[in-house]
Amino acid sequence: MVVKIVTDSTCDLPAHIAKDLDITVVPAYVHFGNKTYRDGVDITCDELYRRLVEGPVHPTTSAPSPGDFVQAYTKLAEETDNIVSITVTSKMSAIYKSAMIAREALVGKCRIEVVDSQSMTMGLGLITMAGAERARHGDGMEEVLETIRNAIPRVHLVAMLDTLKYALKGGRLGKASRLLGAMIKVKPMISMRDGEVVPAGLARTRVKAVERLTDFVRKRVPIEEIAVVHNTSPKEAETLAGRLKAIIPDRESIMAKVGPGLGVHGGPGALVVVLRESVRHLDRSAGEERKGIKLSLPSLRIPR
Repeated sequence: MVVKIVTDSTCDLPAHIAKDLDITVVPAYVHFGNKTYRDGVDITCDELYRRLVEGPVHPTTSAPSPGDFVQAYTKLAEETDNIVSITVTSKMSAIYKSAMIAREALVGKCRIEVVDSQSMTMGLGLITMAGAERARHGDGMEEVLETIRNAIPRVHLVAMLDTLKYALKGGRLGKASRLLGAMIKVKPMISMRDGEVVPAGLARTRVKAVERLTDFVRKRVPIEEIAVVHNTSPKEAETLAGRLKAIIPDRESIMAKVGPGLGVHGGPGALVVVLRESVRHLDRSAGEERKGIKLSLPSLRIPR
């Protein structure tokens, strides 16, 4: 019986890809005062960023409830006995916990495996795609799970934020806010390590930041899949994708937008590169780490 794939809306998967791969997306919530919107359903990216900049109320976000996942699982259980639910990193969201609670509610009715992607935005998206592609080929539960788990350590992302203003407003930087608040005029770069957001350097201009993103990809070749994610700068994203094409001519960048669920915290002007490196590169990287060649970055925890 076919394996069904579920994820949450912080994956930022383009709608046509989710539809083509039969991926069920459970939306997170965005709150403007006492009004609540489902990420990507009741509020669009463009509306979110317009209200974020112009509106008097700073929005907040919350995870889908366990009931939201129960509803998604129950519907899919009518078609299959096997569901894999892949969520945004549990270290920055309660979404994983909601998915796990919902799983317990359906014990005995359907096998449901919940996987923590340890990533976000199209990092989660690429991991979900890997599992969905395997499921579409008719492979069983164990094969799909193996593919997803093997993809997690091979997915990497680097993001440029135009400003820390919105992250500071939302209180997502915790104790690091004092230090990073002084960097408001530069372009902060962030990455992920072990499911947590970590600083990845600074760029004085957007041009320099794009160069950093390009170098990040160049150092990760060979690459199996790549995505360029933006929210309010489509032309810049297309230009970056063109530069990446010159580095990896056999791969087309998936173009995606940072959805409302994450956009609340990153703000407009973000630009992200996400890739899934090949197994060959992972083996080489592991060898370098054993030799002590490893970049160490301080952890930056974003509570949620």
